[in-house]
Amino acid sequence: MILLVLLASILIVSVTILQYGEQTDEYNIQRFNRKESATKHDIEIELKRKTTYPVTTDNLSKIFQDRIYDIAYVHKLTVSMYGMDGQLLKSSIPYNFDKKEGINLTAATVTELANNSNHKILKTRTDKGITYQSSYTYINDTRFKRIGVLELQIAQDNEEQKQELREFISSLLLVYLLMFIIAISLAYFLSSYITRSIQTISEKIKETHLNKRNEKITLNSASSEINSLVSSYNNMIDQLEESAVKLAQSEREQAWREMAKQVAHEIKNPLTPMRLSVQSFHRRFNPEDPNIREKMSEYSETLIQQIDVMDSIASAFSNFAKMPNQRREKLDVVDIVKHSLDIFTEEYIHYIPKETELFANLDKTQLIRIVTNLVKNATQAIKENEQNPRIEVKVTSGGNNVKIIVSDNGKGIQNENKELIFEPKFTTKTSGMGLGLPMIKNIIEAYDGSINFTSTEGIGTVFTVILPKT
Repeated sequence: MILLVLLASILIVSVTILQYGEQTDEYNIQRFNRKESATKHDIEIELKRKTTYPVTTDNLSKIFQDRIYDIAYVHKLTVSMYGMDGQLLKSSIPYNFDKKEGINLTAATVTELANNSNHKILKTRTDKGITYQSSYTYINDTRFKRIGVLELQIAQDNEEQKQELREFISSLLLVYLLMFIIAISLAYFLSSYITRSIQTISEKIKETHLNKRNEKITLNSASSEINSLVSSYNNMIDQLEESAVKLAQSEREQAWREMAKQVAHEIKNPLTPMRLSVQSFHRRFNPEDPNIREKMSEYSETLIQQIDVMDSIASAFSNFAKMPNQRREKLDVVDIVKHSLDIFTEEYIHYIPKETELFANLDKTQLIRIVTNLVKNATQAIKENEQNPRIEVKVTSGGNNVKIIVSDNGKGIQNENKELIFEPKFTTKTSGMGLGLPMIKNIIEAYDGSINFTSTEGIGTVFTVILPKT
């Protein structure tokens, strides 16, 4: 709207200036034609009068010796008379500009006049803002014989028209300035009305999430286009909720299937040696064997070991599915981490606390679990680096957080495994169920903390745990 008003004002001002220019030029031409006609009429009357001088070229200066000044004064223009060869015969005193007498017509002008079908030439020139118009025609005697060339020149001062144009443009600009201000106001209120609804929709879209209930948009007054957009959004919310329910159900079913497969796989591992042991004992059982008690004891020990393995599998899956309740208490993290490392006897494990004491409200058991799990993984990853193994455990404070860093110079994590490192049942080791890192990740996130890592294959891995102090 503002652009249209601005373009319209520029266009109208430009057209007005052009129109004024054309009207001024047309007015000057008509004015000059009227003066030219009247002047030529007076000259013809003067030539028809009976005088003592015959009407010839040589006598033109004598016939109009005094009369030429009266004609020039009455019509406010300059009158000059030339012979047929362009020689100046007589000239009046010009008005509004100075003109040197004794100037003859050029041969080109005389030739152009002779070759012109209308026997008339019009010339225009501008000097210091004043427009000079000149016309060249023939002077005829009473028998219509050409006896000379008549030059009429008028000075057109257009200052009055220019002043009028400036006043008109000023008034026009004031009107358009008022219209421009009104257009800005209307555009502002109109855009505010439109964008208010769009802003509401935008905020609702930003708040849209897949894992929670989303509110529909309700607008009391809006355009049909906005209402159509709101209706589409509300329909999308309905479809999104249906899709979220289906997706959640599908994910739960998939998770249970995967968990069932993993549990079945882990349970089958100890069942196989138990079956073999029972079958072997059944084939070799001899009640009269003098070593029957030793064999029974060995057989029982084998079964008990496998049963313990199955019990540990069940405990691990139970702990992963249901985390123990957190008991928050004020702990010295520096001291707790130190005691957590006492169970490790490896000399290449180095504890580097950055502070002498660092207190935070955490669960002691879970904190120990986090540290021991990360250090245990680091010792397993470093076994292949027997030349210069090194594990560093650092504890530092960052703002309102506690930061625990466990780094090693082991084999590192392969790029294709980095995205799976916190996935349940994922492991690159020959033993274990792959629940260690997912379990401590759940513990850390329960504190609104975070765990991340950087790893370079062949160089080592650095795990960083951030926990809030309160």
